[in-house]
Formats: sequence, structure tokens, C-alpha cells
Amino acid sequence: MKRLTPARLAAAGLLLLAVVALVLWLAPSDSYVFLPDRAHPVAPLVAVPGGKQPRDGGGIYYVDVFVRKASWLERLFPGLREGATIVPASVVQAPGVSEKAQHTEDLRAMSRSQEVAAAVALRALGYKVLARPTGVLVEDVARDAPAAGRLFPTDVIVNVDGRRLRTTKELRAILGSRPAGTTFRIAVRRGGALTRVSVKTIADPDPRQAGRPILGIFPGQAATVQLPINIRIDAGDVGGPSAGLAFALDILEQLGRDVDHGRRIAATGEIELDGSVEPIGGVEQKTIGVRKAGIHVFLVPAGENAAEARRYAHGVRIVPVKTFQQALRALATLPSD
Repeated sequence: MKRLTPARLAAAGLLLLAVVALVLWLAPSDSYVFLPDRAHPVAPLVAVPGGKQPRDGGGIYYVDVFVRKASWLERLFPGLREGATIVPASVVQAPGVSEKAQHTEDLRAMSRSQEVAAAVALRALGYKVLARPTGVLVEDVARDAPAAGRLFPTDVIVNVDGRRLRTTKELRAILGSRPAGTTFRIAVRRGGALTRVSVKTIADPDPRQAGRPILGIFPGQAATVQLPINIRIDAGDVGGPSAGLAFALDILEQLGRDVDHGRRIAATGEIELDGSVEPIGGVEQKTIGVRKAGIHVFLVPAGENAAEARRYAHGVRIVPVKTFQQALRALATLPSD
């Protein structure tokens, strides 16, 4: 019979620790993790009739974020990976919505961002683009608002209390006709079906808005867009609207406008039909992804997004922008490296 020497006990203890660590690494937790991904060139994804691919070493790049179930080891020790952020499942997946349905909605948001990006880019070149408003797009929902759990990103509000609406202005007018605390019956297009929910308004906490009634959503304009040029964008399995600014810049570049001026430029931001650039999530991971790709200029929505990006830039030039035209001006006047 072998004796349990201190060396054997230590070896057994190390083996047990290794098994526990392996189990913690492989076993998924109930949380999700956001991880950086290197910036990718946009040009291979965009097909423009007669479009020119970058030949001067420059190009426009977009940034994605890896999102997956976190292992228990990652949840317990998030600092194991640079840029890892652990979030509850509710941040990634709306309650009552399956992972597959959520991914479908993310792909739908990406498809819309591509269409809007093409429209904005072509308008900047003087093309006539027809856009017909079809409702109010729910871009995000405040977690502490009554709309949380009832309205979800990518929902399109088409009717309130029996009144058809197409624009955010019409929605504000209907909500403002009744005092805060009123419950409205709202019809939304969700995943190809019409769904009805009841939502109570609250007073806008912004003192500049004098307590106007709101739902607690971030509204955008849903629209049917007719493009004069057949532009195709294939981002594969990447979802979400945050690559809109990068797509619009690349389309302009392919149609002959010198946007990057020979540089590699990374960009993120959701773009609206009026050319405004809206905030996005995952800024920490995206900034790290830009840095790891060796890109030195990163266009980011102005405000909190730009402030967060600067905390992780470490030598990357952060260029805050509010509109597509401002992004073009910033790139045209960028000082040399």
C-alpha cells in the first residue's frame, strides 16, 4: 500500500484544482460576457455598382463585439480577459424572447442600418432617395420605465389608442395630449406580427422638458427606403445597428469620394435617415478591438460613448461625431499622424 506523502497530497490537490478550474471554464453560467473583436474592413462586405476598392493602404473598418454565455470561471474572475464585461441575461435577451428570436431581431436591426447607411451616403452625393415613414422604431428601452418588458428594441409602433402614426412627432403629440400616468394601448410590429400592449406614460425626468409624458423609449424613424442604386451589404451573421456609420463612409469611398485620405479609419455608431449618429453599446470592447487591429483613428458617437472610448484608447485618436457630415469634415481636416 502506497503511503500518502506530502508530495503526493500536493499533487492530488493540484489535480483536483485543475479539474475544478476545467469544470468552471467549460460550464456556462446564467450570465453573458462581452469580449473585444478586432476591427474588420467594410469594403469586402459592400457591393456598389462600379465601386472602387481601397488601393492606397487605407479603408473603412467596423468593429463588432463577441457576445456569448459566460463560463463560471469568467463570471467569478472577469479580469482574466482584457475588455471582458459580464452582464445579466436580460441585457442581451429580452424576457420571454428566445435566443433564436433575439438573434433574428438583431439581424433585422443590422439590415435596417445597412439600408439607412446607403440612403445617407447617396444623399450626401446628391442622389434622390425616397423614404416613406412607416412608424416609430423602438431603438432602446429605459430599464426603469413602465415600457420595460412590454416594448423591446426593433419594435415598430404603428398605432396608439386606435390612432395610426408614422413619425416620432405624431407619437409625441398623442402622448402629450394626456397627462403623465395615462395608460395607452399601443400596437407594434414585432417579428412580422402585430402585437398590442398597454403602457403607462411617465413624466420626463429632464427638467428642460417640463415633465412631458414619455414612454421611456429611445425612438427612431422606421421607413421604407427606395434607393436609386442597387447597393448590397452582406455582414453575414453579425447583428445590431452599430455599423451604420462605417457602412455609409465606405459606400461614399467606393463611389469615388476620398473619405479615408489613405488612412485606415475605424467607425462605430447607429446612423439615422437624417444623418444623425446615435450612441451604441460595447464601446470598451470596440475601442480595444480597434487598438488591437493597429488602427489609429476611431470615429465614435459624441457624448458618453466618446468619453468611454478615450478611457481605453491608449494612443488611438478618438474623434467624436454627432452627424454624418461632421464625420466627413473631421476626416477631411484630420492632422497627419
